[in-house]
Amino acid sequence: MTLEHTSGSTTSPPDDYLERRALRRGSAGWLLLTGLGVAYVVSGDFSGWNIGLSKGGFGGLAVATVLMGAMYACLVFALAELSAILPTAGGGYGFARRALGTWGGFLTGTAILIEYVLAPAAISIFIGDYVESLGLFGLESGWPVYLVCFVVFIGIHLWGVGEALRFSLIVTAIAVAALVVFALGAFSDFHVDGLNDIPVDKEAVGSNSWLPFGLLGIWAAFPFGMWFFLGVEGVPLAAEEAKDPVRSMPKALALSMGILVLLAVVTFFAATGAQGSAAVQEAGNPLVVALQGDGEPTTLSRFVNYAGLAGLIASFFSLIYAGSRQLFALSRAGYLPRFLSLTSRRKSPYLGLLIPGAIGFALAAGTGNGARMLNIAVFGATISYALMALSHIVLRRREPGLHRPYRTPGGVVTSSVAFVLALSALVATFLVDKDAAFMALGVYVIALAYFAFYSRHRLVAKAPEEEFAALAAAEAELERD
Repeated sequence: MTLEHTSGSTTSPPDDYLERRALRRGSAGWLLLTGLGVAYVVSGDFSGWNIGLSKGGFGGLAVATVLMGAMYACLVFALAELSAILPTAGGGYGFARRALGTWGGFLTGTAILIEYVLAPAAISIFIGDYVESLGLFGLESGWPVYLVCFVVFIGIHLWGVGEALRFSLIVTAIAVAALVVFALGAFSDFHVDGLNDIPVDKEAVGSNSWLPFGLLGIWAAFPFGMWFFLGVEGVPLAAEEAKDPVRSMPKALALSMGILVLLAVVTFFAATGAQGSAAVQEAGNPLVVALQGDGEPTTLSRFVNYAGLAGLIASFFSLIYAGSRQLFALSRAGYLPRFLSLTSRRKSPYLGLLIPGAIGFALAAGTGNGARMLNIAVFGATISYALMALSHIVLRRREPGLHRPYRTPGGVVTSSVAFVLALSALVATFLVDKDAAFMALGVYVIALAYFAFYSRHRLVAKAPEEEFAALAAAEAELERD
């Protein structure tokens, strides 16, 4: 059964349309997919999350992280089911199009695209800051460093998806190993009284030493609790290039989430307990500060500093991949100009890599404000989470008999929890950076106007996601026979 809601005219593509827009299938097994899930996120362990301490204190950020972790866990279980139903490059966009129609697909896909175009731009700036602080080659943070990042890592993606994901796995493994080494060093100097050493705002409702900014501080810390997990939802974007996505995708999502939860707990406690929450709350490199404080760099702190650069590269690299696949899927379906989904002889969506890369570089070089761009990315992410969770709920209600090789534990209760928490996180973005939230909203409105007045009248008649899902099901049936 196909749910293809349309509210505009569609066109039938030529016979070779999908052949010229095909990705390399079978390039990634569960291990590479798990590595991809961790790579999306690992830079958030090295920096960014700690700013939540200045919004909610240790207790506020701890509660926010638990709630956001619950949101991601529920979302990941829902996505595991959806990706087994529709194992294509559309990811969240494809799920929403199936459940909510063409408008729902565009709303979701655009929100995801905002996240995956803005986040690499922001991370390239952070990479520049790390390169400068480490004194690498005497370089300063600026557009030449950003340009090298985009050129080199987009070049690896153009080489091929298998090679790209293997590179990502290696760099991610280095970053994760460094986090383990950091934790061992930091826990050797752990002090419980350092966790709640931020001065208390006595005028804040419900404030105490654990909640120095009161109950509202918990809500304000939501976006920073997300940084321990932000991006893991992008794993289904690789479904079309995965080996046996029906089995490997749920496994990779669950493993990725389990690893990220463990890293979040260890990093959070180790960093705040070593030097105190007040010392790391606004640090650009909180793990280094946790190890050395105001003292001279040590061998361990230098190692962690270099590893932080590896973590940033891993996330930058994988987010470029995610953005290219999201743009590819939207273009292939006609939401964006169709030529953007053409693939090379190596089955890489070259324009889907080059154009978001050019936009990301321009934003990084033109603004230099990585924190603002990440806040805009978080705004897009929370919208997409709510819509993906809603897609799971709608498909369960509307197509109860649909073949589901994997079923979400808890069913719609699980996705409903993700939906409510995602909406709460969306509102929290206005508490943290109102300007960034309204900028993201403005971009969203412009994109919706483009769809309403132009591209919805030029959609591909039958969603490519449905074509590939039917093909995958037929192949699976032949293998069983």
